[in-house]
Amino acid sequence: MTPVSSHAPHGQSPLRTVQVLGGGSAGSSGHVRSLTAGLVARGVRVTVCAPDEAEHRYDFTGAGAEHVHVPRSSDPVSVAGLRAACADADLVHAHGLHASFRAVLALAGRRVRTPLVVTWHDRARVDGPRAQLLRMLERRVTRAATVVLGATSELVDRARRTGARDARLAAVALPGRRPPAEAEDPDRLRPKIRAELGSTGRPLLIAVGSLERHRGYDVLFDAARVWRDLDPVPLVVVAGEGSLRPWLQRRIEDERLPVALIGRRDDVAELLAAADLALLPGRHQAGQVLAQEALLARVPLVAVEAGSLPELVGDAAELVPAGDAEAFADAVVRLLDDPGRRELLRERGVRQAATWPTEDETVAQILSVYDELTQPGPLV
Repeated sequence: MTPVSSHAPHGQSPLRTVQVLGGGSAGSSGHVRSLTAGLVARGVRVTVCAPDEAEHRYDFTGAGAEHVHVPRSSDPVSVAGLRAACADADLVHAHGLHASFRAVLALAGRRVRTPLVVTWHDRARVDGPRAQLLRMLERRVTRAATVVLGATSELVDRARRTGARDARLAAVALPGRRPPAEAEDPDRLRPKIRAELGSTGRPLLIAVGSLERHRGYDVLFDAARVWRDLDPVPLVVVAGEGSLRPWLQRRIEDERLPVALIGRRDDVAELLAAADLALLPGRHQAGQVLAQEALLARVPLVAVEAGSLPELVGDAAELVPAGDAEAFADAVVRLLDDPGRRELLRERGVRQAATWPTEDETVAQILSVYDELTQPGPLV
């Protein structure tokens, strides 16, 4: 950790920032919590505008921020509340597309221009008529933002294509996790979790993410049909909730798939530590959080080769073509049959994770952007 010092020049008030969060993904929420702690430690005043449920889960006030409840909505009441919270801000930083759009509305028409930083952690995906609305929101946000930060090079390129004046890569560190409360020794916790999930004496495969179409569960479930013939049959555990649950549960029952839907979980790190393999069947950017967690937990990962995932994991994962259930199934079977390969991926994962930015480096990079946008220019 770099030395902590006050970020307010002598005789000046501390930098005042507002972080806008829509309640969104675990990745963006965890990042805001980590960023808040780092900024406060450097003497920056932070207000987090987010739904109450996000505050309850991530405890932004515990990191030193002021929390203002702003519902995940773009109605006039929510926008007015956000506008009031941003009234005395030196800079506003919004995370995710919908939170960024609300920030644009809240800052519109102000006599004094407040710098707006937008971070895209992943790409929102919708089908049908809503896709056109999504593209319109992206254009509105990128053209209004002072700076767009993309967590991956793919997101930076997309921001530039949609009209961003200034788009930069700002890789997001995975926030550190607290040790499990139930047991300090992971070796003791692992068999307990496996027993609770019903995987004693059989391989445990973990997938994490909302139960939505872009997550690739059709590929995962097609692959699971192959794994029914293995001995012992591995158990596939999916942690997450979403609109596809009824359809997925019906497939499990109709096709007798070795899959269990366990709902949304707060103990993903512990689930991964108990797993033999981590699975990432979708091409969605948000899967990068699971990829990072898997490598840090020394769990071999099977994932689709899409987006910026290859540059994130390097040679520390088994990558297969997107949408190819047969290739995905075969990669899992090969790994289960090859303990040497699994150990090699664990070792590569540790080395690859060492190349990722730390939380401290992430905070320092973002703070340098804040300084650039808020410090007065030289006199001429």
